[in-house]
Amino acid sequence: MADSLTCECACKGADGAAPSEAELMKRLDEVLDEHRAQPGGLIPVLQIAQAIFGYLPESAMRKIAEAFHKSFSEVAGVVSFYSFFSTVPRGRHLVRVCLGTACYVRGGREVLDALKKRLGIDVGQTTADRRFSLAVGRCFGACGMGPVIMVDDTVHQRVKSARVGELLEEHS
Repeated sequence: MADSLTCECACKGADGAAPSEAELMKRLDEVLDEHRAQPGGLIPVLQIAQAIFGYLPESAMRKIAEAFHKSFSEVAGVVSFYSFFSTVPRGRHLVRVCLGTACYVRGGREVLDALKKRLGIDVGQTTADRRFSLAVGRCFGACGMGPVIMVDDTVHQRVKSARVGELLEEHS
């Protein structure tokens, strides 16, 4: 079941339109029924819930906390600890800029500034049209090719701040 609950589920309801909150919660209930008894099931359920909703709304985190017999603050603490979880809606594309040492000294900060200016948002925010969300990372494992950014799962190496507009257009 976990494999079938991907972002694709969050994009379409039964009639092909965006699903209602009730439909999304029903999907979450199905996931909880399958995983609540599994040791270590909290993080996988949070990951699946984020795929269902596109982020982790408070209502979903409360339902998950109840199902796992945990306090809301404990679940919220897990969510805030891991950078791959988001409590705000994300854009269709997640743009992450590496600010690890190698990328930083090779211009990573300038690339980040150019992206912030071009998108009109700050780190942790999403554009008004929900096309892009902006985040930073500490190392993507391509230190010799910095500065590096990732758009979704695509790694872009030796990024120049003057060319971020072209790069974003590739992912429109």
